[in-house]
Order: sequence, then structure tokens, then C-alpha cells
Amino acid sequence: MRQLSETDRDAIRIAQDPQFPRWLEQVTATGGCAHPIHLSGSTATLDGTTGEILRHYDTRDEPAERLFVRCRNRRATVCPACSRLHAGDTFHLVRAGLLGGKHVPAAVRHRPRLFVTLTAPSFGPVHRAGEACRPRRNGRTCEHGRSLGCGTAHAPDALVVGQPLCPDCYDYSTHVLWHAHASKLWDRFVIDVRRRLASAAGLVQSRFADHARLSFARVAEYQKRAAVHVHAVVRLDGPAGPDDEPPAWGTTERLIDVVRISAQHVLVRTPYSPSVGELVLRWGAQVDARPLRADGDGPDNDAVAAYVAKYVTKGASETGAGLDHPLTAWADIAMAPASQHVRTLMRACWRLGGLPEYEPLRLRAWAHTLGYRGHILTKSRAYSTTYAALRAERAHHMGHVDAPDTITERHWRYAGSGHTPGAAQIAAGIAHDIAIHREIVQEELHRRGGGSL
Repeated sequence: MRQLSETDRDAIRIAQDPQFPRWLEQVTATGGCAHPIHLSGSTATLDGTTGEILRHYDTRDEPAERLFVRCRNRRATVCPACSRLHAGDTFHLVRAGLLGGKHVPAAVRHRPRLFVTLTAPSFGPVHRAGEACRPRRNGRTCEHGRSLGCGTAHAPDALVVGQPLCPDCYDYSTHVLWHAHASKLWDRFVIDVRRRLASAAGLVQSRFADHARLSFARVAEYQKRAAVHVHAVVRLDGPAGPDDEPPAWGTTERLIDVVRISAQHVLVRTPYSPSVGELVLRWGAQVDARPLRADGDGPDNDAVAAYVAKYVTKGASETGAGLDHPLTAWADIAMAPASQHVRTLMRACWRLGGLPEYEPLRLRAWAHTLGYRGHILTKSRAYSTTYAALRAERAHHMGHVDAPDTITERHWRYAGSGHTPGAAQIAAGIAHDIAIHREIVQEELHRRGGGSL
């Protein structure tokens, strides 16, 4: 007979507890969250006029006197259940800005809308996937004696793809400093697009907001070479935002032209450093600006929303370009489960982060993301709805809202987090079942020609 593991014995202990049905309800309510937050306390709803207690909830009646709530971590490697919920919210957030819904008018689908990709510049030659990696440079060597060519046809998932041909030639310092300034470079790009649109229309640049509004949602993605590039949905509205039509000069073609020009011209200068100098940072030469179809719920719109939603749930470790947790010491880098290329980028962050001229960049705090310190997903205020609004809508749908003319008194405190091994096993099973059920419902909706969950 197979001997039960410690995890199995813990699961059996939980299942035999008299309060197991209620415990199971709590875990199911969190969607099988892998690292739920434990709260203890009470909530009382009072009549606003008489002070009569209408409803009262206290965790003293719960298993272990605790209530489970979701951890809400977006990373699938940390919590698959919460990442799926976050991905769903992201899908609806992005899609609403493309096709309307969630208090965004449907007319936005007929506005000038682009799917823009901006890349990082080259920091040195790296191995590429394809028929032949770098055949033109075969026979040539760098100053360090390494070959500058490679005639191998690498598979897309080959470990060598994205790795430098010569690590000593690769500009690791510029790579991490570009990451540290990528968000500022994006901000200047958006400002420049607005200014060039105004100039192209014969307007004073400072008066652009009186005639049109540029809205966007962007996601940052790590490439194989561990460099961030940006995908963005860009939309042009009238001055009042989604409820307002853009001016006649605000065409898709003009927006494409301006986006390409701005991507080529904007720059950010780094602080001067005796060891690095002053760097001029720009976007890479590869710029893509594609118009999105406006003829109904075309695949372009849903594909873009689904792509963004899928990517925001990936952690840095899942992309092979960093870690999902900060580094606390130089010695941590050697133990990081990453390629030598990525560990060298982390060391560059740590080294540069110790220089006074780069102290505001907090490179050591962001060494685990290779210096990139922006959010994975950002959007302009008028693009569409917000995560907070989507969560409030979900809470209202589930009846978790305060009734009018009532007073709610809440007294809560943090009481821990996570699961025991046996509880984690049960929660993972619940999360899996919910995911399977969601896939079945999704397939049925598509079969009937409906939308997405």
C-alpha cells in the first residue's frame, strides 16, 4: 500500500473537519486562489435613521475564525486563479476602448485607431530564430576573438535565441539604462504625437486639447533578448474624449504618419556619469503602426484585447527575462534561475545602481526586472473603464454593495495568508475545475456566435 504523503494527510485532515463544507465555500468563492489573504473581524449594516442592526457578519463563526479573500496577483506563476480574473478584466478594459461598452460609447469603433509596436534599439548582435541566424558575418570575428556570424537555423524556442554572440561586446549598461528610461521615452512619444498632429493641422501645439484627444492603452513585453518592447492601442477622439467625434483632419492615415515620425525622433538623455557618459536613448528602428478595422466585431479588435490580456498575466520569470521578486543582495544574482545573459543584466543594474548619479533610478530595487520600472499595463484616463470600476461592477452583480440609507461599520485586521499543503492541493483542484468550466462556456458562446466572458 502506498504511504500517504504529508500533503495528502493534511488534505484528509481538512476534509474531516466538521466545518469543511463552509471552508470549501470560502475557497470556492476565491476561485481557488493560491495565496488567499486571511482576515478577521466583523461588518455590521445599520439603518441610517433608527440605528437598527439590519445585518451582521463576524468571522468568529467561520473556520479558524477567518475569512479568505483573493490575493489578486496578476502573475499566473504566482496565482493562476487570480491571474485569470485579472486577464478577464484586462480583456474587457482594452476591448471597451476599441469597440465600446462599460460606459464607453460604441462610436469609438469608428474612430482612428492603431495597434502600435515600438521596440528597443540594438545593444549588440544576438542569436536569432529563422532559416539562418547571421550568415553574412560568418568568418568575421570581434575584438574579443568571437565569431560575429552564425549559420545555424535556430528553432524559436532554442535557448540560444536572444543571447549575445559576444557578451563582452554587448552594451549591458545602455540596455538597463534604456529600460530605466523607457516609461519617460513613452511619455515623450505621446507628447510628440500630439504636437505633430497639431502642427499638421495648422494649429498652435498648445491648443491641441481644444480640438482632439489622444487616448491609449499600452502593454510592455520582454523580447527574447530580454529587452522590453511596447504594444499600444492608440485612439483619436474629439476634445471631450470617447463621447466626442475627432476633427476632420484627424484621419487614420495622418495618425499613422505622425506615430512613425515621432517614434523616430523622440529621445531621452541620461544623467552624465564618469563611467558611462551621457547616453541618448531612442526607440528601435522597427516601428509598426497598423490600423484596426472598424467593420463590427472583427478579429483584429478581439485579437488585440486577448493578446494584451494574456500578456499581463505573465511574470518576468515566465518570459525568461527576470524574476517575479526583488533581489536583496549581490549574491542573489548568482542563484537566480535565469540565463547568463539575464544575470549579467542584473549585475549591470546592481553595479550602476551604486553610482550616485543613477540613484534616482533605483536600479538595484528593479534589478529583478532588468531596470524596467514601469507598469506592465498603463492607459490614459479617457481610453476606457478602469480596473476599479470593473471590480465594483462585479461586486454589485454579486450583491456586495451597501444599500441606500444605511450605515456600514467595518472592523477588520490582517490575520495571515496562503494555504497549508493540503489546502493548497484542494484549492488548485477547485481552480482547475473553474477554468475547465469557463473554457466549456466560452466554447459554447463562440459556437453560438456570442462574445467573450
